[in-house]
Amino acid sequence: MCDTFIHRSGSSTIFAKNSDREPNEAQEVLHIPRTKNRDNTLQCTYIEIPQVPYSNEVILSKPFQMWGAEMGINEHGVVIGNEAVFSKIKEPRKNLGLTGMDMIRIALERSSTAENAVTLICNLLETYGQDACGGYHDTRFYYHNSFIIADAHIAFKLESAGRHWVYQSIKKYDSISNGFTIETDYDNISANAIDFAMDKKWIARGKDFSFAKAFGRKLMTHLSRAKIRRACTALYMVTNADFGVSNAIESLQQHFDLENFEPARSTARNICMHPTGPLNPSQTNGSMIVKLKPNEKPGIWLTGTSMPCLSVYKPIELGQPIDMGSPPSEKLDDSLWWLAEKVHRHICLDYSNNLPLHQQLFDGMQDQIFEGKIDPESIWNTYRDKLNALESLLRSSGQHLSSRNPIYRYRLKKRNKAVGIHF
Repeated sequence: MCDTFIHRSGSSTIFAKNSDREPNEAQEVLHIPRTKNRDNTLQCTYIEIPQVPYSNEVILSKPFQMWGAEMGINEHGVVIGNEAVFSKIKEPRKNLGLTGMDMIRIALERSSTAENAVTLICNLLETYGQDACGGYHDTRFYYHNSFIIADAHIAFKLESAGRHWVYQSIKKYDSISNGFTIETDYDNISANAIDFAMDKKWIARGKDFSFAKAFGRKLMTHLSRAKIRRACTALYMVTNADFGVSNAIESLQQHFDLENFEPARSTARNICMHPTGPLNPSQTNGSMIVKLKPNEKPGIWLTGTSMPCLSVYKPIELGQPIDMGSPPSEKLDDSLWWLAEKVHRHICLDYSNNLPLHQQLFDGMQDQIFEGKIDPESIWNTYRDKLNALESLLRSSGQHLSSRNPIYRYRLKKRNKAVGIHF
């Protein structure tokens, strides 16, 4: 599950996404310079496609083991995020296509405008399809994709089912949350989508064609709580007239149960995801916000860590690589992601009592970053130092193994054991 939204006001565009994945699937922030390619083919997650002479500089947030990305931006200020959507089209499950993450990275590496990116993704969908597992340990997790694609001048929402697609331009704001949303109002649609759906009797002939009604699976959309989460992010944009980066952060940190939130009771209604069980298996493993303005350098902030409610959004600039330490692997290591993950899981065992310890060290850091009070080159290392200090504080506090929910405690212990986390 994921949530992506965009807000356009005047000359400013705010893009934001929470990437929700399996909780033990670490997420890497990757900064790749503009590259001259020597090979004729490009190896994506499962298949090869023809390569191009040059690839744009990109900043990506991606599952550590995947080639593609959950979200990212390129040197031209094109930004893309995707969502899993569940359509009536069944894939053969032979991994002969592209993942939505593959398409994001390919489009960022090759596009100079949002319009270029939309056209490219539509071509990729038609040429290669989406028969590609998007899961980590869950090798049965096949899905189709929706995207928000933007630059400083224009934004689009693109939804797909198999090799079929539809898109519409975004005038002011929009959000996507694991459900089809484009009905009868669209800018363009793939050539055979309408006839295909009518031949399948998914929609009656003679009526206005709704892509969402024709291709969407109602049960999966309901179980994902997509409509609730989409309404939450939309409400945040509507009720904040001067919507900015701070508002985007607050929106991505939302818990549906605002009062007395406990991770053990978390559900799929939350924007900031905490995993609890089969009906709510996902965790927000990375988060990104981008501010775009014409003729200005994009503002880019990523957590590089899970659980936005416990994270700080740290800046990265195009053209200025920052040493973020070693990339994460499949188990606990010295990467920033796993250091934060160990600390976050420690806090979640007794969230209400441990949260003040977190606030003691991190309250005010986000404001200091925005106010320029921390040297940009040292922000990531400063954050790591604070995490190490918090880990020591949690160990010495004695408030770390008292979750009142034995089922939650059991599931967390099982996840921790699989990756070598011990408190």
